[in-house]
Amino acid sequence: MTCPIDQAAVIGGGVIGGGWVARFLLSGVNVALHDPNSDARRTVEAMLDNARRAHQRLVDTPPVTEGVLTFHDSVEEAVAGASYIQENVPERLEIKHDVIAKIEAGAAADALIGSSTSGFKPSELQAKMQHPERLVVAHPFNPVYLVPLVEVVGSDVNTAATTERVSQILAGLSMHPLVVRREIEAHIADRLLEAVWREGLWLIHDDIATTQEIDDAIRYGFGLRWAQMGLFETYRIAGGEAGMKHFIEQFGPALAWPWTKLMDVPEMTDELAQKIADQSDAQSGQYSIRELERIRDDNLVGILQALKSRRWGAGETLARWEEEHCPSQGNPSDDIDPAQPLALYQTRVKDDWIDYNGHMTEHRYLQVFGDSTDAFLAYIGMDKAYLESGHSVYTVESHLRHTAEVGVGAVIFVTTRVLGCDAKRVRILHEMTDEDGQVLATAEHMLLHVNTNTSRACPFLPQLAERLAALAPGQSNLEAPAYAGAGIRMIGWANKEVV
Repeated sequence: MTCPIDQAAVIGGGVIGGGWVARFLLSGVNVALHDPNSDARRTVEAMLDNARRAHQRLVDTPPVTEGVLTFHDSVEEAVAGASYIQENVPERLEIKHDVIAKIEAGAAADALIGSSTSGFKPSELQAKMQHPERLVVAHPFNPVYLVPLVEVVGSDVNTAATTERVSQILAGLSMHPLVVRREIEAHIADRLLEAVWREGLWLIHDDIATTQEIDDAIRYGFGLRWAQMGLFETYRIAGGEAGMKHFIEQFGPALAWPWTKLMDVPEMTDELAQKIADQSDAQSGQYSIRELERIRDDNLVGILQALKSRRWGAGETLARWEEEHCPSQGNPSDDIDPAQPLALYQTRVKDDWIDYNGHMTEHRYLQVFGDSTDAFLAYIGMDKAYLESGHSVYTVESHLRHTAEVGVGAVIFVTTRVLGCDAKRVRILHEMTDEDGQVLATAEHMLLHVNTNTSRACPFLPQLAERLAALAPGQSNLEAPAYAGAGIRMIGWANKEVV
């Protein structure tokens, strides 16, 4: 689904507003931004740089033509001509009422308004509006340009058609609109987050855990499960074959135990605030905010890409969006005979390695042969210390042959032989076979040893040179296959003969 609008306005360019700007622009929607902060242009453009970087790594389709960003001195000027307006001003009701009044004064009669409020109900925001039916809550999650969830909340004055139209716009931005059935303070997600936050405050207050220990409990444990399955489906599985009913029967009585302090919250004293701040500084103070954003973005990209391959959770949203925009779309043995092809790598063909023909797709052959080359280099002594010394090999020539089809689940083996080497180069040949020994593909590579600090060729260091010399007697006695060193046969256009 492409976004059904081409012009949006964003009011407020902070962390959330800047994220909205990036989400719109990277989906091809023009954005008019108003923020009275004199530093807004710099901070938004810095965030947009990070968003572009993350988006390039996230999406596999050809890039959408980015929308145009313009900056405006007033709310009224920014919203003029916009089909959809996203308000992101501070969480103070009087400020929001003032800004929403300005939006109404300058916006087209049919423009829709979304508020990023994390706590206010839509009816509270609509209280002083001339046309309250045009505003809903559209509450996103940071970073807005990567996290797909957005809570859409209407009041009694909003029609189903309005919330549906807003949902269509947001879905066109590769987001997952979650329409909240009835308005409530803090909506759904933040009420859940608030429960964890309050427990965290007590654990710190009572010296049970530090900020890092609490974050570790989440990111190494249930956070990974929640990222792809949520709360109740996770617990359903915890109930075993008997499912959720068994889980509730088994663990339900624990709800009456005095574990939680959710009904009582510690006073946020200066001492507790300082304690949390000090612990957070110790945990993450070595990184700048921009560095933390990039670390976070890289992790989220990895999770979303992994989930996309399974069409699960947030990954299904990404997979569907990509399809709509591009529809065409081992371990070495300890007993290795140096006088035989070296059995250094094996793997299994994964389901996401399969193309539209039902066979392993081309770039996965390159991946397997690349991993096989890495296994060979490790075998001859190119370890982490060798690389850190500023020496490595570059592949300067490759020749791949595909000789048989490979299907999902197939176990594939790669043997490697050394066809020749000198002081700076090594020529290797990989053969990929199945469990029956049938040759599936071959790859021949010329590797050049380099000083990575100067990117210039240089002799192998003794560690590798000695290992290659030890392999030479056995490997040189192996007869090279007839295809080794051969080029690709060309078909002449005139007579269609092989030339």
